[in-house]
Amino acid sequence: MSVLDIYVLGAPILRQETRPVEVVTDEIRRLIDDMFATMYAAKGIGLAAPQVGRSERLTVIDVGDDRQLVLINPEIVLAEGKQRAEEGCLSIPDIYGEVERAARVVVRALDRDGKPFELEGTELLARCIQHEVDHLHGRLFIDYLSVVKRRAALAKWEKLRKGEKSHTRKVVPAEVAEHHHRDEEL
Repeated sequence: MSVLDIYVLGAPILRQETRPVEVVTDEIRRLIDDMFATMYAAKGIGLAAPQVGRSERLTVIDVGDDRQLVLINPEIVLAEGKQRAEEGCLSIPDIYGEVERAARVVVRALDRDGKPFELEGTELLARCIQHEVDHLHGRLFIDYLSVVKRRAALAKWEKLRKGEKSHTRKVVPAEVAEHHHRDEEL
């Protein structure tokens, strides 16, 4: 397994629609394993393929309930209720915003073996599923913020970047040890 670079805000791939996975191959399974390794190294709870520079419709999730979830070609088939909570993102580190999401979702997807399944998520899992599925359609959590809050988040991002032009960031052990965050980053 390899820890991959994470693409950050400003990288065009984060705003692109992904393409469905036609066949789950060994290469796709290696990508899944690399995505889990990257997500854990970055202290995240979800990671979508565009965040590691890939265009497959694929995401991995682990909200700490002893389940590693792989969602290939996920489709949210039910969303109900409302919840508001602070979100962060591995592609926009150290930027947070309060986002309203459905409180309960049902997602239909394929697992790492290409078998279809349905999963119900509530609370943090529901939030994470919605956040990651958004990534697969080129949407970021900052898109849900008010104009004023989005501008403030983008200004803070530019200040944190200090003129850095790279579209990726390396996840290194020192970063993992030093990275402090208020909430889990998706």
